[in-house]
Amino acid sequence: MADQSIQEARTPGVPTTRSSSDASGISRRALLGTAGATGLALGAAGGAVGYAAAPASATPLTSVGSGRAMFHGKHQPGITEGLQARGHLVAFDLAPGAGRREAAALLRRWSATAERLMAGEAAGHDDTGVAQDAGPSSLTVTFGFGYGFFGRTGLEKQRPAALDPLPDFSSDRLDKARSDGDLWVQIGADDALVAFHALRALQKDAGSAARVRWQMNGFNRTPGATARPMTARNLMGQLDGTRNPKPADADFDQRIFVPAAGEPAWMANGSYAVVRRIRMLLDDWEQLSLTAQEQVIGRRKADGAPLSGGDETTEMDLDKADAKGDYVVPLNAHARITRPDRNGGAAMLRRPFSYHDGIGADGTPDAGLLFICWQADPLRGFVPVQRKLDRGDALSAYIRHEASGLFAVPGGAAKGEYVGQRLLEG
Repeated sequence: MADQSIQEARTPGVPTTRSSSDASGISRRALLGTAGATGLALGAAGGAVGYAAAPASATPLTSVGSGRAMFHGKHQPGITEGLQARGHLVAFDLAPGAGRREAAALLRRWSATAERLMAGEAAGHDDTGVAQDAGPSSLTVTFGFGYGFFGRTGLEKQRPAALDPLPDFSSDRLDKARSDGDLWVQIGADDALVAFHALRALQKDAGSAARVRWQMNGFNRTPGATARPMTARNLMGQLDGTRNPKPADADFDQRIFVPAAGEPAWMANGSYAVVRRIRMLLDDWEQLSLTAQEQVIGRRKADGAPLSGGDETTEMDLDKADAKGDYVVPLNAHARITRPDRNGGAAMLRRPFSYHDGIGADGTPDAGLLFICWQADPLRGFVPVQRKLDRGDALSAYIRHEASGLFAVPGGAAKGEYVGQRLLEG
């Protein structure tokens, strides 16, 4: 979880956001001129320089609000973009009697709504007005299909072999009611109201075709909150994501996306998402000394550097020993076990959210990680790494896997298409 789980935080740019009209002729962006705002100046490194009160006249969106992701493209949004400050994960089951036709109509509605909201527009109908003062705020909406979807729609022959259920792991304590699902939706944005607005709009769009199976809420550090772009921290305080694959890597597409000529054909340029709700046993973790925490992870807490020396990006020396002859990076350290070169080259793009769902009567926080990882084939990505972690990861004593899901996420929709059209109308 810790060594690769969180992608390096990115500082959003200031792209021009298209202003288009909703059904009533008023766009979400057009309302900005009447809603007092605050101007945020960002330094070149992405740190907040200062805040200044602004008049209620037409005020430009800050860089956070104006960031925009594209709905149409080779891949769906929400996979390669940087971490987002707010996220919602929701799984739906098709309603009794709903089949392929109803599923196609639902994906058509969802795609149309996602495209509008990601462009900074109001929802197509019955817009709640929750996000009317905001720009797109880098909103992304991603859709996937679970194992059961194919049986319910009569498309069993199109179910990918890679979507076979994940094996059982000895450390699992899974709640079936919060696992799996026919349809999966990932929502991410850099503004909490924009993210909630999308969640509510898509829930309403589901209508009688599908019902919510489970829903989870997450967060990350807000872009611009640090003086410079840097790897994010998780709720254990660890820098989390140092060795995450990067789009610039020569083999990135090969590891993360299904090839254009891959099988089944409708999954071309798609990916597989493993979703795990991992509770962190923070009371136990925080009782450890700093040295003990670093031994569990295999990296320094302050800067993410390997215990073998150097800085965060220095290659870990797994053979280095101390004066007593003990490995500097312990054999059961999380960072050692998760290294791709120790797992047959297995790699995943991890893009999670932290979560906090309250404090129990005994004072124990229900908090941890909504782990999301992307790979071309989970049998070569997530499964071998998790099996190895299951056999002796020092971090296992301080975390608990409480929910799980695996979803086939097709490639991006071309202009005029909806997500999943090649499956549902092929």
